[in-house]
Amino acid sequence: MLYTTQLQAGLGLTTETKTLLELWSPGMSVSELNNVALHSGRFPTITARRLRNIIAECFAPRYLISSGEPARHLKLIVHSVNGTVLTQLMLVYTGRANPILRDFISDIYWSRYVGGYTEISNDDARAFVERAIDDGKTSKRWSESTIRRVSAYLTGCCADYGLLDRGVRSKRRILPVRISGVAAAYLAYDLHFAGVGDNALLTHADWRLFGLDRQDVLDELKKLSLTGVLILQAAGEVVRISWKKTSMEALCDVLSQG
Repeated sequence: MLYTTQLQAGLGLTTETKTLLELWSPGMSVSELNNVALHSGRFPTITARRLRNIIAECFAPRYLISSGEPARHLKLIVHSVNGTVLTQLMLVYTGRANPILRDFISDIYWSRYVGGYTEISNDDARAFVERAIDDGKTSKRWSESTIRRVSAYLTGCCADYGLLDRGVRSKRRILPVRISGVAAAYLAYDLHFAGVGDNALLTHADWRLFGLDRQDVLDELKKLSLTGVLILQAAGEVVRISWKKTSMEALCDVLSQG
């Protein structure tokens, strides 16, 4: 997928997303959700136009794809899991909808983290964006102002999802991040029900958002097997998983009970 400037419509939007999940009902269209949100009184500081843009350009591409499956599943656990879990799952869906963010985190954030760096700057993001443009990852060359804005969006979005510290600044401190067990279980099952095979699941790009390679994912699945969420059999390079839950709804029911 080509990189776009879609992040400019909204970065992490964690608080807004949680509220929209509460207001959304299965089968509700973008326009219907916009109408409900507009009259809910839950967004008093956001203009009608801005709210419409958030829903149509951020919430919908992330959570209303596949007949609203992401929204439906997150809605089942939105009040029962802690904020870290919810934020990590929002990061997964945002990364899927915005490959430029996914690749920035996978390739730049984690390489800096592993390399012992303490900060990531907008200049680091800018170098990543310029290299991507040179590599033909955008439909056309971006203007100087667009490059500058997108670079800031990347670091700002990382801050929203807890990878970098917050605040308006050109350099941000790298924060320690580790995927939670609940988020790992959700992601593993989500990939499984999307048709990803057991062995391919271990190297799926989504795990790289959390700095996990194949062995790391295998270790996470081993932990999950101890909780009874799944059964893992690993012999050399061959992995076989017995999935104990027959649907995402069944898994979310277990996750919501802690």
